[in-house]
Amino acid sequence: MPLQSSIKHSLKLARWQARRAAAALRWGPTALAGAPAVLGDAMPKSGSHLIYQVLQGLANIGPFVSPGFPPVNRTEDNTRLSESEILATIQRMRSGDIAYGYILAKEPYISALTASGRATIFVYRDPRDMIISHIFYATQMYEGHWMHQYYTEKLHTMEERVDAAIEGVQEPGSELTPVRQRYAGYLGWLAQPAVLSQRFEDLILDRQAAFKRILDYLETRGYVPRVSRPQAVAALNQAIVPKKSGTFRKSKPGNWQEYFTDNNKAHFKEKAGDLLIELGYEQSYDW
Repeated sequence: MPLQSSIKHSLKLARWQARRAAAALRWGPTALAGAPAVLGDAMPKSGSHLIYQVLQGLANIGPFVSPGFPPVNRTEDNTRLSESEILATIQRMRSGDIAYGYILAKEPYISALTASGRATIFVYRDPRDMIISHIFYATQMYEGHWMHQYYTEKLHTMEERVDAAIEGVQEPGSELTPVRQRYAGYLGWLAQPAVLSQRFEDLILDRQAAFKRILDYLETRGYVPRVSRPQAVAALNQAIVPKKSGTFRKSKPGNWQEYFTDNNKAHFKEKAGDLLIELGYEQSYDW
């Protein structure tokens, strides 16, 4: 790890310990020891920063701690961790800790994140909206994105970019997994009864109900309420500050309809139409 990143990490470790001490003082060490470690999981461009903000609000209603670390699968300098390093990072989480990341539904992660004392909330999003968010992030928000050059220099229209995101790209240095395959790695979370699967769209359009589901779920994982339910819901709502997210652009569900052409729609139906039905976003191929 570079020196600057190492120093930053050391400072965050100290802050983590200070926040744990403050939480123990406020809520009691026994309460902190009994709270679940909570992870917000999502695919990239599918609500990870939103669920992390929501979960940070837990620190205002109970014995929870937001350490302020990067995603559990990344280093301070945004380098990808190996599978063993990701597992070690997850296992280092202590009771009441809050974290987020992009974790595939496979072993050993499933066992680690469904164990006693753990609470995992998996957020998923309409694949069509995810594609649009991904493209705008890669082309306009982050020039260092590995797809930036391909999208902006090799392709010339939004229709071409959408098709590329659906089909996948094999260009050296700009490899992109087809959308159906990208989702396949995460869909296993939907079958895990110890994991709460939460639609991104509900966090936008039906927030009160979504928060209640989250709080109900956390109680099944060991959280003992310390404030009234209306107070808890209000605290989670207040924790959402979109402009504080470095990836914030537009979170309007259904935004894909502004960009998908008829050809894009036909292409998506051919390559991943069943995915929309499996996730409950469509009932058939007639959309």
